[in-house]
Amino acid sequence: LVVSTPKRLFELYESGALPLGFIKIFVLDEADRMMDMGFLPQLEMVLDLVPRKKQVLLFSATFSPRVEKLSENFLDFPVKIEIAPEATTAETVDQYRYAVPNRASKLNLLAYLLQDKQTFHRVIVFAKTKENADAIAGRLNKSVAGPIKVIHSNKGQNARINAMQEFKEGGVRILVATDVAARGIDITAVSHVINFDVPLSYDDYVHRVGRTGRAEMEGTAFTFFNDAEEHHIQQIERRIRKAIPLLSVPQNVTVEPTPFEEQQTMLREIDARRRKEDPTFQGAFHEKQRPKPSFKQKASKAGNTKKKSFSLPKQESGRKKTSKHGRHRKQQ
Repeated sequence: LVVSTPKRLFELYESGALPLGFIKIFVLDEADRMMDMGFLPQLEMVLDLVPRKKQVLLFSATFSPRVEKLSENFLDFPVKIEIAPEATTAETVDQYRYAVPNRASKLNLLAYLLQDKQTFHRVIVFAKTKENADAIAGRLNKSVAGPIKVIHSNKGQNARINAMQEFKEGGVRILVATDVAARGIDITAVSHVINFDVPLSYDDYVHRVGRTGRAEMEGTAFTFFNDAEEHHIQQIERRIRKAIPLLSVPQNVTVEPTPFEEQQTMLREIDARRRKEDPTFQGAFHEKQRPKPSFKQKASKAGNTKKKSFSLPKQESGRKKTSKHGRHRKQQ
């Protein structure tokens, strides 16, 4: 049994350390993610090296029509087997959502919930970015007792393995992670998953929530969302074919005023999304067209220029003047 990433498998084959002619079953775990992230060329390269007579198995909780189409490149007469409909969350997981206006208020709510060590005894907090994950861990280290670990792509492989092992053994109560931990982690005793940020990939929500409620145990998932993320919550509900109940923010949690810059960022996100849905939409941040200047404005602008103007000599401008003697001659 060989467990490997596609690139590493190819490197081992090139070095002569691992012959691939003996392979009879070829398994791709989280196949949709591998193909969607651009690993298809590497997969095809490995598939060219293994025997043609083999069985290929693809596993995933989510499998979009686009990825299913990609899989036809290396599957012959495929059979689709569904234990449950695609993107179905486990019935053992209770899902809830909190409407929280800004990042500071989200941090206050998170710290408040995690004070209850007995209920929240093993928690994974998911963040959208590495910077957010580090900031969340920094805040929790100040307000919540107990060791907290962070894993994301900037952390070394050994650091990630050690953090995951400590979390699995119970030495770490809170694990803050990006979506690198949303798939392939099998820890049966995770009590809660908290989505600090709403994932923009709706399939990632299914995989995040799937980190709890495993092996027929019960679990709970909370999702924090602001105004800009509300649309994504609605799309997630459609994806999982289930409404996520809305909870009120506890009165003991301080709801901070939203800073101007953060408010502007959220408005831009809303505008960008609505403009993507409707190209004719003009939101608060569309480029305004300047009105055309009137004739008076043009004339005023021309008069204010520094260019030299020349006037005709007096005798040439208008009607020619005649002298008094000239008029007498005409009369005569």
